[in-house]
Amino acid sequence: MPCYAIDGVIPVVDPTAFVHPSAVLIGDVRIGPACYVGPHASLRGDFGTIVLERGANVQDNCVMHGFPGRPTVVEENGHIGHGAILHSCVVRRDALVGMNAVVMDDAEIGAEAIVAAMSFVRAGMRVAPRTLVAGTPAKLLRTVTDDELAWKKEGTEAYHDLARRCLATHVETQPLTEVEPDRPALRAPGVLPLVATRKTS
Repeated sequence: MPCYAIDGVIPVVDPTAFVHPSAVLIGDVRIGPACYVGPHASLRGDFGTIVLERGANVQDNCVMHGFPGRPTVVEENGHIGHGAILHSCVVRRDALVGMNAVVMDDAEIGAEAIVAAMSFVRAGMRVAPRTLVAGTPAKLLRTVTDDELAWKKEGTEAYHDLARRCLATHVETQPLTEVEPDRPALRAPGVLPLVATRKTS
C-alpha cells in the first residue's frame, strides 16, 4: 500500500487488519485490529489524527481527513460505506455511515446510529445513539429498528470476515482470458441488502 511518513510520523497498522494495496495512508493514521480498508481509500493524517478502532471498516473510495487537534475517529465496529467522506468527526461504536455520505467537522454519530446514503451531516451536528438520519442536510427520521441494527451488525461481521479472507488469499494476478468450467463460487453468507432482509422477515 502507498504509506507515507510526514514530519517523522509513520502510520500504524495492526497485523490483523487488511489495508488494500491501493489505499493511501499518510502520517498519523492508526488502524486497529481486524479492520478493513478498501481500494482507493485515502486516510490523510497530515493535519489531524485518523483512528480506526477494532473491527471498523472503511470501504472503497472513502476519504478521512481532519484539522489539527480534532481527530477523525471510527470507533469499534464502525461501518463506513463506499465513497463516504469523514472530516474531523467521530463515528461511535457500531454506527453506520452510508454510501457517499459526508460527515463534517465536530459532528458525532452516536453508537448504533445510521446515516443514510448520500446524506450531509453538518458541522457540529450530534446524531443521537440508535437513530436514523437522512437528507441534505441530514435530519432525524426515527429510531433504528431491531431488524436494521441486526442487518448492520451482520454486514460489519461480513467485513471482519472479508479482512480475514483478504489477509489469507488476496494476491495480485493477471486476468484469465475466459471463464474456467469449474470456476469456484464466492461465499459471503449474511451479505444482503436491507430490502432483501425486510422481505424475508
